[in-house]
Amino acid sequence: MNNKEALQTVNKIFKNIFETNNKYTLEELLNKFAFDIKLPQKVTDSFTSRVTWAESTNPKRFISQKNMELYSEQHGWMMKKRDISSLEDILKIWKKINYTTTERLYDSINVSKSDTVYRSENVYRSLDCRECKNILFCDGCANSEFILGCQRTGGSSFCIRVDDSGDCINSYNVICSAQISNSFFIQDAKNLDECMFCSHIADKKYCIANMQFEKEEYFEIKKEIINWILNSN
Repeated sequence: MNNKEALQTVNKIFKNIFETNNKYTLEELLNKFAFDIKLPQKVTDSFTSRVTWAESTNPKRFISQKNMELYSEQHGWMMKKRDISSLEDILKIWKKINYTTTERLYDSINVSKSDTVYRSENVYRSLDCRECKNILFCDGCANSEFILGCQRTGGSSFCIRVDDSGDCINSYNVICSAQISNSFFIQDAKNLDECMFCSHIADKKYCIANMQFEKEEYFEIKKEIINWILNSN
């Protein structure tokens, strides 16, 4: 997924959640919506000296999955047996072959700047995701599509900053909740539609801060909240 495709995906997410176009660059999106999410980091491929993306920067030497497989085809990773007289000998030999594999992609297509992605498509700068499509800046998500800045979330679509939740749609900033739709700032709740700033409640609609509102006044306030979200630092 290149930068242009990533921004096109973000625009679709914004239209579904905020009913407006995205005005942010990818860097601004990262800083505003994914600033606290664990994401792949830029490192250097020890074989090609090119940039690659890894889950952790702690190891000293890296090799992309593509280059690891290429080396395996061309040379093989097996070593000729040699005399070993000490543990130091083993560690010295191991150092020659011990590279941390990066950009690990399994049965996935159109993935960039990501690591450990399984059976997914159109993924940008994400980590440990599976069965996902059209996602950006996510960690530990599954069975989801058109999500941005989400963590440990499944079965969701068109969401931004949804964490530890499931079955959410068209929502922003949801934590530890399920079956949330068209809602903003929800925590520890279930089965809410068109609610904002609500916690610990279930089976409600048109609620703000756990208070019941009429439909018309709810949507008037929602307009103000969207403007605040998109224009505040």
